[in-house]
Amino acid sequence: MALNFFDQFMTPTLWGIPLITVATIAPVLIISAPTSQWMTNRITTLQSQIISNSTYQLFAPLSPKSHTWTLLIVSLMIFFMIINLLGLLPYTFTPTTQLSFNMAFAVPTWLATVIIGLRTQPTHAFAHLLPESTPPLLVPILIIIETISLFIRPLALGVRLTANLTAGHLLIQLISTAVNTMMFSTPTIGLLTGILLILLSILEIAVAMIQAYVFVLLLSLYLEENS
Repeated sequence: MALNFFDQFMTPTLWGIPLITVATIAPVLIISAPTSQWMTNRITTLQSQIISNSTYQLFAPLSPKSHTWTLLIVSLMIFFMIINLLGLLPYTFTPTTQLSFNMAFAVPTWLATVIIGLRTQPTHAFAHLLPESTPPLLVPILIIIETISLFIRPLALGVRLTANLTAGHLLIQLISTAVNTMMFSTPTIGLLTGILLILLSILEIAVAMIQAYVFVLLLSLYLEENS
């Protein structure tokens, strides 16, 4: 039993094994492997449709040079999406509520886009630090501001994902606690609160999918800027 509302965001262990490790490898067991059969089942067909539509939406506006990152970015989106959705099930743990977990993905991928920009077109990469037609007096200040904004990008990626999922999980637990308390004392208010809890759970399913898409969408934009 949780001692407080924030115990759900601690990394639990079972038999000495951190459950964050089990939750991280869970998507590998859920994703269906590609098959050469002409007719597939509904799950495989739905999975292929989601991946195809997401790939088109992510990479249609990007240049052909960025398409080499398709496998990595789409795999990352599916990985985060499955982890976020599994975290909504009872007695499960959501690794993406841990900032360190999200930063472990945000920092290397962001750094890779920056290195690609410095390697392929260094002049263009450094030009982003100084907008055109900048007055000479503002040049040092704008360079400092743009440099700070560049290094804040991975932090924004990790914090955005962590904050949205943490807020949703915490709100669901608060409302579910209120439902359990009021269901016997004031059944009418408890029933209305229960309906609100169901609607919030549906919203949280959408948030779990949208946040995974937003993470890789911003990453693809960073890639396009440096490619």
